[in-house]
Amino acid sequence: MTRTVVITGAASGIGKAIDELLESRGYRTIGVDVHATDIIADLSTPEGRAKMVAAVKAECPDGIDGVVACAGLALAEPKTVAVNYFGAVATLEGLRPLIKVNAQSRAVVIASVAATMPHDDALVDACLSGDEAAALKAAAGKEDLIYASTKVAITRWARKHAVLPEWAGAGILLNIVAPGVIHTPMTQAIYDDKAYLEQIKQMLPAPIGRYGEPEEIAQLVGFLISPENSLMVGQMLYIDSGSEAATRGELAW
Repeated sequence: MTRTVVITGAASGIGKAIDELLESRGYRTIGVDVHATDIIADLSTPEGRAKMVAAVKAECPDGIDGVVACAGLALAEPKTVAVNYFGAVATLEGLRPLIKVNAQSRAVVIASVAATMPHDDALVDACLSGDEAAALKAAAGKEDLIYASTKVAITRWARKHAVLPEWAGAGILLNIVAPGVIHTPMTQAIYDDKAYLEQIKQMLPAPIGRYGEPEEIAQLVGFLISPENSLMVGQMLYIDSGSEAATRGELAW
């Protein structure tokens, strides 16, 4: 039987690679993005999130088998909070009632190795409170910490909710993928600026000698969203060229 999976951020980068991989494996994929995919919706707004949920309901009246919350921004502005945290939560919570309740239901949220980096606790707390207006206000003046803070917040949300009755208890296995530096349109500016790239390499070393490509992240997500992943729940999986292990060492796992 064909499995149906919704993928946000499917127009480019990691989301596109996931979409293409799952399609090649015979899945029916429903891509969501602001352009060039199946459902056009802006997840930075409540209206766009509601539009996405309604469109998925219309496309999949019999339900879906999984969801990958991949849409994200790395802008030093509050909109990143709206997409990376509130858009991801709205995707997971909004589509959860559509996920079939059986032993093969899966969900994945894309976080980042940036969740291990300096962040703003007040911004994280505002996100986790569910008060979007307060979170957007808390982001003001904290431009350098916004991205990492959103990834800390969504990781904490997923860890907390993955084990609840409506997720694990319903057979929906939710896990978190934390990529390192991946060559996507979002990171192209890093690759184009050789001096900045060298700074990134100092901050996020790559013991394997290189950073990654979207297709490599897709392979891990492909396993997590599949029935073959039968026991993993609420796990944060780093796929980052060894950056997290190199920077945090043996006492963090």
